[in-house]
Parts: sequence; C-alpha cells; structure tokens
Amino acid sequence: MAAIHAAGGQVISFPLLDIEGLPDLTAFHAAITPLQQFDWAVFISSNAVQHGMPLLKQAGLPSALQFAAIGPTTAASLQTFGVSAVLTPLERFDSESLLALPALQQMQGQRVLIVRGVGGRELLANTLGQRGAEVVFGECYRRVNPQSNAQVLAAAHAAAQLHAIVITSTEALRFLLQLAGDADWLPSVPLFTNHARIAEQAREAGLMAFSADQPGDAAMLRLLETHL
Repeated sequence: MAAIHAAGGQVISFPLLDIEGLPDLTAFHAAITPLQQFDWAVFISSNAVQHGMPLLKQAGLPSALQFAAIGPTTAASLQTFGVSAVLTPLERFDSESLLALPALQQMQGQRVLIVRGVGGRELLANTLGQRGAEVVFGECYRRVNPQSNAQVLAAAHAAAQLHAIVITSTEALRFLLQLAGDADWLPSVPLFTNHARIAEQAREAGLMAFSADQPGDAAMLRLLETHL
C-alpha cells in the first residue's frame, strides 16, 4: 500500500485473507511424531513457519533435518528460529520453482514433511511422491475470510473510485468470488495479481486479470502503472 500511495494512488483497505491457528493440533502432532523420521521439512509460507516451527522445536528438531522454503520471505522467517541453511528458489517463488531445484530431483526413500495451512495445492506433494518420496502434511493454521460482504467495493465502484483490485493469493481470489462473484460490477474492474496462475484462475471466472512478471511490490507497481 505504501508504494501505491507514494506513486500518487489511493488505496481502499479491504483484506480478503486472515490467518488463524488451529484450535485442535492433535492431527499435526500425530503427523510429525516422531520428528526424527523426516529427512526434509518444507515450509509453504511464513505463516507455516510462525505456526509450525514452535511446535517442531517443542518436539525436538533432529540435527540432520534439512529445510526448504517456497521463497526468501519464508526462508527469512526460518532464520528467526535459528535455521540458516534453507533450500529456496532463486527466481519465481512457487512450488514449480522449488521442485526444479537439483536437491529435490532424486527423492527415493526420502521422507518429507510439508508444513502448511489447511488445504492448498497438491502439486508439491504429488511431484515429490512421483520422485519416490514419502510425503506427510503438517497442517497448523487455516485461512479465513475476514469480510462478510463486498459493499465497500460496490460503493467505491458506484462512485467511480474503484479502478483496480490487487489479489496476491488463490485463497483471496476465492474469497472475493464468494463475496462478489455474481456482482455485475466485478468483471469491469481489472484484477492485478502477483502470479500468472492466479490471473488465469481469475480469467476462468470471467474476470479481467493481469499478472506481474516478477515477485515483489516494485513489479506489482509497474504492472499497475502500465495498465491504469
């Protein structure tokens, strides 16, 4: 939001995603026990680190456990827990880029713990499984929609003050569609996303969508400036 303000734009704060810890972690503890069985712990997001690492540390981190993260923000979160060696993609920060790294090609006999929220993409687990790994999910948080309706956006559109919507996750897109998928104004507002996959899902839902060519706020701002 700061970058948009600095460039002269106005921002309507309308968060579509909130993170909650799970009230019952029985399944998580069962999945990670014993922790010594795993060769890899893969973290899908910084939320996975914040909610999962305290539980893993309580269980006792094996010295031989290797860590991987979906991107540098997640890797930085791991560093706050004392984990310095983290396998991380160098460019696009998604499952595809992580799976392309040489260290994850030969996975026969490896046991992998994927720490994530409830649900999500299955590509990482399925591909590692095809490469011979045994994969276990450790789900330690959930994504919820903090909004009950989209009246704020509808009113802004009616006042000709809604020129773009920024969406940065598939879950946020799903929640937007739940709130306003049938609204006649939504297809006329361009969506700007941080990943081509999210933009494609928006187009499949009948929306106009653009995706940044790189991660980060600077790339998103360039995309907005190009199309607005």
